[in-house]
Amino acid sequence: MSGSIPFYQKHHRHYDRGYRSRETQSAISQYQQSSSTYSSHSSKSSKGIRAATYTALGEGGLSPQRAKPTYLAMDKENQIIGYVVPIFRGSHEFQSGLSDTEEARAKESAGYLARRDLFASGVESERIEHKSHRTVMRESAERISLSKRIHENEEYHKRLNEDSLMHTPEFVIKPRSHTVWEKQCVRLHCTISGWPEPRVVWYKNNVSIDPMAKPGKYKVEGSYSVHSLEINKCDFDDTAQYRVSAMNSKGETSAFASVVVKRFKGEVDESLPSPRLLPCLEYGVKFETHIVEKFGVSFGREGETLSFGCSVIIYPALQRFQPEIEWYRDDKLLVPSKWVQMHWSGDRATLTLSHLNKEDEGLYTLRVITKSGFETHSAYVFVRDADAEVAGAPGAPLDVQSLDANKDYVIVTWKQPAVDGGSPILGYFVDRCEVGTTHWSQCNDTPVKFARFPVTGLVEGRSYVFRVRAVNKAGMSHPSRVSEPVAAMDPADRTRKGPSAPWTGQIIVTEEEPVEGVVPGRPRDLSVIEATKNYVVLSWKPPGDKGHEGVMYYVEKCVSGTDSWQRVNTEIPVKSPRFALFDLAEGKSYRFRVRCCNSAGVGEPSEPTEATTVGDKLDIPSAPGRVVPTRNTDTSVVVSWEASRGAKELVGYYIESSIAGSNTWEPCNNKPVKCTRFICHGLTTDESYVFRVRAVNAAGISEFSQESEAIKVKAAIGGGILHASPTPPYGISVLECVRDSMVLAWKQPTFIGGADITGYFVDYREVIGGVLGKWHEANIKAVSERAYRVSELKENMLYQFQVRAANMAGVGIPSLPSETFKCEEWTIAVPGPPHDLQVQEVRKDSLVLLWKAPVYQGRDPVNGFYIDIKEADADFEMWRGVNEKATDKTFMKIKDLKEGESYVFRVRAQNKAGVGKASDPTEPVDAVTKPGTAEIVVNVDDDGVISLNFECSNLTADSKFVWSKNYMEMTEPERMTLETKGSKSKAIFKTPSEEDLGIYSCFVTHTDAASASYTLSEETLKDLLKISHEHKFPIIPLKTELAVELLEKGRVRFWLQAEKISANGKVEYVFNDNVIHQGEKYKMNFDKNTGVIEMFMESLGKEDEGTFTFQLQDGKATNQSSLVLIGDVFKQLQKESEFQKKEWIRKQGPHFVEYLGYEVTPECCVRLKCKVANMKKDSVALWYKDGREIKVNEKLDFSEGVLTLEITQISKKDAGIYEVVLKDDRGKDTSTLNLTDQGFKDLMNQVFSVIANSSTPLKIQSTEEGIRLYSFVSYYNDELHVTWHHKDAAIAFTERIKSGVVGEQLWLQISEPTEKDKGKYAIEFFDGKGGLRRTVELAGQAFDDAFAEFQRLKAAAIAEKNRARVAGGLPDVVTIQEGKSLNLTCNISGDPVPEVTWLKNEREMVSNDHYILKFESGKFASFTITSVNTSDSGKYSILVKNKYGTESGDFTLNVIESMVDFGVMSYLADADGNVIVGPTTPVPTPSTRSVPTTPSPAAPTLTSTPANTNPQNKTRATPTPKNQTPSIERSSTPPAQIPKNQSPGSPTPQNHTSDTLILSTSNTSTPQPSTPTSGEKSANTSMDNEKITSMLKDSVDNLGLSTSETELVDAMHLTEHEATTSSEPDESTPALETENLENVCETKDD
Repeated sequence: MSGSIPFYQKHHRHYDRGYRSRETQSAISQYQQSSSTYSSHSSKSSKGIRAATYTALGEGGLSPQRAKPTYLAMDKENQIIGYVVPIFRGSHEFQSGLSDTEEARAKESAGYLARRDLFASGVESERIEHKSHRTVMRESAERISLSKRIHENEEYHKRLNEDSLMHTPEFVIKPRSHTVWEKQCVRLHCTISGWPEPRVVWYKNNVSIDPMAKPGKYKVEGSYSVHSLEINKCDFDDTAQYRVSAMNSKGETSAFASVVVKRFKGEVDESLPSPRLLPCLEYGVKFETHIVEKFGVSFGREGETLSFGCSVIIYPALQRFQPEIEWYRDDKLLVPSKWVQMHWSGDRATLTLSHLNKEDEGLYTLRVITKSGFETHSAYVFVRDADAEVAGAPGAPLDVQSLDANKDYVIVTWKQPAVDGGSPILGYFVDRCEVGTTHWSQCNDTPVKFARFPVTGLVEGRSYVFRVRAVNKAGMSHPSRVSEPVAAMDPADRTRKGPSAPWTGQIIVTEEEPVEGVVPGRPRDLSVIEATKNYVVLSWKPPGDKGHEGVMYYVEKCVSGTDSWQRVNTEIPVKSPRFALFDLAEGKSYRFRVRCCNSAGVGEPSEPTEATTVGDKLDIPSAPGRVVPTRNTDTSVVVSWEASRGAKELVGYYIESSIAGSNTWEPCNNKPVKCTRFICHGLTTDESYVFRVRAVNAAGISEFSQESEAIKVKAAIGGGILHASPTPPYGISVLECVRDSMVLAWKQPTFIGGADITGYFVDYREVIGGVLGKWHEANIKAVSERAYRVSELKENMLYQFQVRAANMAGVGIPSLPSETFKCEEWTIAVPGPPHDLQVQEVRKDSLVLLWKAPVYQGRDPVNGFYIDIKEADADFEMWRGVNEKATDKTFMKIKDLKEGESYVFRVRAQNKAGVGKASDPTEPVDAVTKPGTAEIVVNVDDDGVISLNFECSNLTADSKFVWSKNYMEMTEPERMTLETKGSKSKAIFKTPSEEDLGIYSCFVTHTDAASASYTLSEETLKDLLKISHEHKFPIIPLKTELAVELLEKGRVRFWLQAEKISANGKVEYVFNDNVIHQGEKYKMNFDKNTGVIEMFMESLGKEDEGTFTFQLQDGKATNQSSLVLIGDVFKQLQKESEFQKKEWIRKQGPHFVEYLGYEVTPECCVRLKCKVANMKKDSVALWYKDGREIKVNEKLDFSEGVLTLEITQISKKDAGIYEVVLKDDRGKDTSTLNLTDQGFKDLMNQVFSVIANSSTPLKIQSTEEGIRLYSFVSYYNDELHVTWHHKDAAIAFTERIKSGVVGEQLWLQISEPTEKDKGKYAIEFFDGKGGLRRTVELAGQAFDDAFAEFQRLKAAAIAEKNRARVAGGLPDVVTIQEGKSLNLTCNISGDPVPEVTWLKNEREMVSNDHYILKFESGKFASFTITSVNTSDSGKYSILVKNKYGTESGDFTLNVIESMVDFGVMSYLADADGNVIVGPTTPVPTPSTRSVPTTPSPAAPTLTSTPANTNPQNKTRATPTPKNQTPSIERSSTPPAQIPKNQSPGSPTPQNHTSDTLILSTSNTSTPQPSTPTSGEKSANTSMDNEKITSMLKDSVDNLGLSTSETELVDAMHLTEHEATTSSEPDESTPALETENLENVCETKDD
């Protein structure tokens, strides 16, 4: 049907009445044809708008015939503007006034006409019906009457209910397929019902058939719903698929039939295509056709009219024969129309294009066909944009089409213009117009950038046309041409089977026989076939089982991640298995499913689709690659470019040119071209131009490619080295030879010229008897590989070959002739040589060698390859193998090369028969890593996209990145996207998986063999996928997960901390899947600087049990953390919160910060302590044990807040319950510590642990009894459990092996050790846990040394025990008055009894009357001087000796002159060296002190403190020190004598004097001449001089001495004498006891 044209567009210069589809033109022609009468005379047309002319009388005709009604609507100018569809009811029952006879007659007439049309043959027109004139007139009248009555009846029913009468067309009888011989006729017929009466169009291979275009070829008829297509004299070109399409306002349907035309065998070789030749009666005549005065490249502008043509000369010229003239645009046949007129004058063919439009741009071809063949001529027609109404406005869009029409929407598509007016196109506006009106309405409020737009809000059953306008910042463009009209109706109502009419899209509905009473099943194969940000198109297949009637569909959607399905078409289900959804939220993901329904019910839903994100899935194509211009003519340039990589739904390319340096760009084409080569015409000769290219698809126009190099417009080719042809190939060899063909291989030219090599041409010549023949072309079309099979050779003939390389600049010179090869079939069993060896990835120690498998396989397939290597300058014999085991790949990485060395390589193939001939060696290759060499780097970007990246620093203008997988080039990889920008190229993985494992390499052409590879292993892929997932779904890293903590007063704090978050970060707080907000119950805080997110609650109630979640979002990154508080966990937290609240109340008064506990100090003291706070001066702390208060001596000090109670030497009596009570006027707090039972055990175990850890390592000590093992501890407790082990077994103690404790020493005594006592000893301390063990090894040298020391000590102890010694009794210094008697006695011990010798001044003394020397009972040695005089002063010694040793004792005797007798006084030195002065006669005063154990029988005696033995067994007396007041003693009794009968066991006698003044002092200020031995203890018996003097004065005062006597006493104090003793009294010497000074001193009676 033809669409109406708006009034304003008719008078606009863009108005193009011819821009109607071929189907519309065919329909118009058909209606025009069917409006004529069945006779040869046509009826007159009525003026004005004509609708349904039913009758017409032929001019001069005798028999009137009924004219077929026409439904065309025409204006006053007799121009067709549309069609009118009459509405009638197709019912078989007529509620009219017709009688039964009349109705039967009408049916009979209709049946007759139907049968006549149905069974009429192709030669029916030649038959003559012999009927009388009366019969003809009667039938004509009956037809007119019947037609009138039927029309009236239809009008009546139409007025009753128009809607119920209308229905879509249906095929009662479908056309059937035919197979015929050439030159036969065939008729396709069918019966169609429908109301309004359908319009029927026939198509051949989806191209409408116009009977007027080829008169006599096709005949289209239609009568009473019976339609037919007759094809006259079929030829081979009539073999096709034919389709008949019927359409009315309710819908459209189609049916198909095939026609196969067979040829007689041998007439024409069916394998060769041939042009269709016209039937010619002049057999034996051969026509020669010449096209002269050819049309050239033409330029036009929108709105103009353009005519062009050619003159045609045909020889011989036959008047009755005329050639067939065909015109093509871009290889599509053109048909005549009002806007495309074709004229043939007999010698000239002309084509006229009225009202040009950009859609008319293209390559036009004239084809002149005769029986002898055809001739063609082509030239390009360029159509430029008309001047814009607004300066700077863009050009008009083009090629507007209506796709996917439904009852309430149509998807409109268009192509973007090449000219944007100097500023980017902001978008497009889509207008619509209802057919039959002139009102255009805008469909979108805002411009859309996507060249595809869904128009909604259409009225079902009406037809529309559309146009598009472009807009930029300067203004609006001219509107595009209008689209073909399209009806808004359900596709299922438009067609029942097969594709719909061309303007309604490819919608297929399958119709099957229904099964009665069955609920339809699930739809099948549901998928999203198109998704943009404005709409989503679904497609599916009907179910296998359907109900009684046709099924309809409900479409449902749901947001991804949910299971809430929502029905989209709630009001009316759709009939077709295709549906578009609108009003979807952009950026959200949806899933879809479909249900079938019929009268039996609604079926189960289909399987849902995968999640589909609403948005434009189609990306703007990438910029095309390198642009290469090549000279063509003086006004044209051939521009070639690399296709846009990865472009989807590519529409084509726009090319622009600019004079070099001007930067002013002009479009070379206004209609996109899909090829990658275009000839730009209309250029200025000798001017230099640069070119650039853009790619176009529905998403938009790509960026411009890089500008080409400037080229001067000339007719020459190769105007410089850049565009020169390549040098000759070389190294021609034979890969395979059979009887009549040979496979050749050659090497690439050393210089490829200014552009890439596009192919090779092979020539051959025969060599007969050494004579060279003429060269012949082996291939007309260039071959891209460097191997080619030359066929049609002669067996056993000798041949030579040459090869030429070609590029854009042209074909290069041929190579040198090859060697002479004999064409004979190879019969060897092993394979032929591999070929095309290439070297890549050359490094200093490795390279990769590539090759191709041999063409000749041998008897068996090739199963492996061997690689040989040698130095380039080495002899042939130096070839050596690289691989010991054959490789099945056609590449190998060769390692362990020597840097700087030059190598050559060759390859040999093997099969089961053996190893074949080696390939030709490669050119020498230097093992050097060239400067700037880079490797492939794998990268994962922020979106998680994994890519392999390679960068080349030495690119040239012609360089290309060639990516390969396993060294097989990836031209259009399905699993990867290749991108190149500048010097960088990347291979992007789409969906990485195990299928992508392998070796990826990149080679850069036109460089110095820049290449690299990367091996993607399974382990590497796993790591990359992990990183990709982290980048694709970034997670905000968290320092801490969501946690909960309790604050004071029992407040609850939920918090987490993010490692890093920006200022745009957001947080949602969720409780049990409900978002909570700031309020009285919840307090939120988000510190974006620290990343701390907090939420506070004053307390927890039962309603707060559940899951708390913090959801974080920072741009693309998200994260969330949840905390589940249910059950016991929540109850515990709630209980703790309440406790903390009570704690806060408790802490308002004195309270414990740390409750009562204990610690064990390193000294093993147990310290009970607690930490308190909030104390005042009047605060008190009371300690209790078992309920009884403990009095603490120290005053409490709360400045440090710590209370302690120390328990030293803890024992069982300290077990109990300890309690501390704090209180004041603000409150009271109590802390209790249970140290009973287990608590006390734990405490003691800790004490034991401290003791154990303080123990020293076990040491070995030898004693006189045996060997002792010992360890010291810092403190010993009686409760400490210690176990001794020998050889890891507990020791059973005996009399010989004992253990014990001395102070802090724990020892094990082994008496009289033997060999059995050797081994490892250990002491184990038990502390309630693992305990502590100290070990020592008593074996080997350690045992031997200890045992030897034991033996020595044992012998030394025996000797020490029995040696001679002076046990005591001799003072150090004796001072005595002249005339007095001195008697000294000392103890002597030793076994055997020692010998005793007395010495005076180192000379031995002899007993006489003056010196009485006695040794009695072997124990007591006495020394007596009677009536001492000054000559007796000196040093005296006693020397005792036996076989075990010698010892001596010394004392010094100092005799002074006589002095006044002051009475009896004595002074004694006690065990501590203190001087005690007392009377010589006991005083009867009661005393608490004891008296000497052995009193003198006659008078008081002075018993001197015996000196300890020194190492020399001598006792030395020292002089009395200065300023020391002597002790004065008066005695009237004679010296006591030692009883003779005193037994050895009697007490040791005291040294005594008779009526003698004795002074005995010692001073520690002067060191002893000798040092005491180790183990001896020194006792300080010295006395301070001042103290002695004071004591003497007190004694004198008590005696009542006169002043003179006192002075005398002072004068008696010796000042120039010092005496020192360094020994203590021997333990065997009795202690000297005295009374208090008050009881000792007595006053003599006057």
